[in-house]
Amino acid sequence: MSGDQIIDHDSWNYAPAKLPRQSKITLGSIYGVLPFDGVRNPGFRSSSAHRLWLTYCCRANACKSKIGIAESAAEAAVAHELLLCSNLHDLHFQPLSVKFKDEYGHRRTYTHDVLAEFVDGRRVLYFVRNSDSLKKPKTWRDIEAIRSATPKDAADSMIIVDAGLYSRPRRENLFRLHQAVQTLDDETDDLVLRTAREHKKLWLMRDLISSVELPQCLVFQSCLRLIARGHLLTNLDHVIAEWSRIDVVA
Repeated sequence: MSGDQIIDHDSWNYAPAKLPRQSKITLGSIYGVLPFDGVRNPGFRSSSAHRLWLTYCCRANACKSKIGIAESAAEAAVAHELLLCSNLHDLHFQPLSVKFKDEYGHRRTYTHDVLAEFVDGRRVLYFVRNSDSLKKPKTWRDIEAIRSATPKDAADSMIIVDAGLYSRPRRENLFRLHQAVQTLDDETDDLVLRTAREHKKLWLMRDLISSVELPQCLVFQSCLRLIARGHLLTNLDHVIAEWSRIDVVA
């Protein structure tokens, strides 16, 4: 290969080239789906960050599908976990922006990640950040500045979430659990849960699947729904499969 064929970046730096920021992806209207209503669209293309578009349903919108955009895989995992809560009333992505001064006196703008509203009236903001960042004192000084700049009536509290707690298997499992509960089958769920409670030597999910006289795919999806609703327990940091260890909640 001649010299003029070598890309200078590749000749010395083996990391992916930093590409110029592309325009944001803006979704058009989708029939029957409520649009994204955040104050900021984080959906620009990136070679390093993982943006996710998803649809979700909440009681506040009469369970009508709505578009959400998460700025990271961990942020989406937090949202999926909240959507599995039985007492969730509404969920907002990129709900509000605040202006604050950092420790150098520079004015900056921060957009909150997620706002959850619960049926008891509580409103909670979730600040999702990676583990390395949360180890830095500067990050915590910024967090306190953001907390002080956030209007008191915006939420009752702000919870700091370590993205490192959401392993890749946990993120994938939460996504699958959220997908599973979109389909209702109470009759199958009642049968599977009753069988699990009566099983004398329940250890693996496959033991439960083989004990129910229904197609395997139906029983597996039922197990996912029962895990999502807290009736069955398993290790979410391992991919949920037939060989997963499960327990019945007393």
